[in-house]
Amino acid sequence: MAERRGYPTDLSDAEWELIAPLIPDPKPGGRPAAHERREIVNALAYWIRAGCAWR
Repeated sequence: MAERRGYPTDLSDAEWELIAPLIPDPKPGGRPAAHERREIVNALAYWIRAGCAWR
C-alpha cells in the first residue's frame, strides 16, 4: 500500500500513544484486519471534523 498524504486531523505519535491502549485489538480466530487501528481512528477524526457524508 502506498503512503497516503497526511491530514490535519491525523493523530500525532504522542496522541496515538495516549489512546492506543483504549482501542481493542482484533479478535483472534477471525478474519485478518484489513486496516490498522490508527488509520480507522484517523478516518473517524476526519469525518467528524469535516462533517462530510460517509459513503
